[in-house]
Amino acid sequence: MGKGGSLSDSVLKKIMLSYTYVAIWIFLSFTVIVYNKYILDKKMYNWPFPISLTMIHMSFCATLAILLIKVFKFVEPVSMSRDVYLKSVVPIGALYSLSLWLSNSAYIYLSVSFIQMLKALMPVAVYSIGVLLKKESFKSNTMANMLSISFGVGIAAYGEARFDTWGVILQLGAVAFEATRLVMIQILLTSKGITLNPITSLYYVAPCCLVFLFIPWIFVEYPVLMETSSFHFDFVIFGTNSLCAFALNLAVFLLVGKTSALTMNVAGVVKDWLLIAFSWSVIKDTVTPINLFGYGLAFLGVAYYNHAKLQALKAKDAQKKTQEADEEAGRLLEEREGGGNVKRTESEN
Repeated sequence: MGKGGSLSDSVLKKIMLSYTYVAIWIFLSFTVIVYNKYILDKKMYNWPFPISLTMIHMSFCATLAILLIKVFKFVEPVSMSRDVYLKSVVPIGALYSLSLWLSNSAYIYLSVSFIQMLKALMPVAVYSIGVLLKKESFKSNTMANMLSISFGVGIAAYGEARFDTWGVILQLGAVAFEATRLVMIQILLTSKGITLNPITSLYYVAPCCLVFLFIPWIFVEYPVLMETSSFHFDFVIFGTNSLCAFALNLAVFLLVGKTSALTMNVAGVVKDWLLIAFSWSVIKDTVTPINLFGYGLAFLGVAYYNHAKLQALKAKDAQKKTQEADEEAGRLLEEREGGGNVKRTESEN
């Protein structure tokens, strides 16, 4: 009874910890999205400088990542040559900077709820780019599912009350660059045996992002900021916003490390529905029945995609265990036969 009780307590503790990590990630992801919207939206804090905001985030995150790795030794740095850094990390940094710039820019033109609906296209983009770059094999049933997600997002866009073409282009561009970044991580890093957690990612990637963002910033936002002589840097707003962005990266580290990437995908769906509800009830964004119907279709497609990925992982894991069991059985059989031969030789002597 004692052992059974301790086992159930241990399982319960793991479940509670998993739910805690999920709740922390949802809260921080939710907070960063709403906070960015508040800062960038012209009707709220009215600071429509997405490149500058992204550069503040990257500067803050890079500084803290360096402190955690070099000073506090929180995680170990990854061994990486200069050649690997230039050929693998720098292109990923360029894609990440473009993704962040465009996604933050979209908050100026679109509602939080509609942006979350457009983000449902991420699996479509990742799969399509994976097929193009030969990292995924083309499957007609998977592509049919991708088309159903796209169809649902299309209906949601049709029902959007505050549709803005430029905002949609920005958000779709952000999705495309982010999907390309995720695929390129597999091609340029994972295939070479290099694994970066969110902290080491920031340590290596954030300085690259700063350099790439500086180029458009000097031409697009710097002249406007110089003209805005009344602007003063609000350390409370930008400091807490940057801290939330960094804490979100730590939460990703905890969530994926202690659960799985698939758990984060499922948690992401919950977060999206919460954001849509918050956008409608608190920010007073208009969410139409057509919006919800379209996103509902896309949601079902994404849920099926995640389910299919889970089944594929289970099948792969079962195949690996069967293979290991066969190898172990073969090894034991060889040892037994070898032992039998030794005894036979001894008896003959």
